[in-house]
Amino acid sequence: MILIDTDVMIDILRDFPPARAWLQSLADREVALPGFVVMELLQGCRNKGELNRLKKFLDPFLIIWPSPESCDRALEAFSKFYLHCGLGMIDSLIGQCAADKDSTLYSFNKKHYEVIPGIDVRIPYKRKP
Repeated sequence: MILIDTDVMIDILRDFPPARAWLQSLADREVALPGFVVMELLQGCRNKGELNRLKKFLDPFLIIWPSPESCDRALEAFSKFYLHCGLGMIDSLIGQCAADKDSTLYSFNKKHYEVIPGIDVRIPYKRKP
């Protein structure tokens, strides 16, 4: 399973050609969004129209949530790495969810996620030539 982080989804929603091409290249793969990513995207909506368009766009995506045990591991990672390298609360939950589901997380925040044990985080495409 492939998980997509918020920054990549924003590029897709903004119709950034490399992001759209990358997403289309995944046609035969199982693609999911962590629920926290969906919440971050919804938080960026400025009005009900944007919210409705976003919800319609996200409808085909599988949304996954971490288990209670995964949340415990995310808390452990957050407490260990927050001060050391700035791991954020939501990033710790997203990253731990990916690690525990043995999924690849595609994100440009590779530096933040790499501290989470067992995570496979990759950059999906080039943003600049």
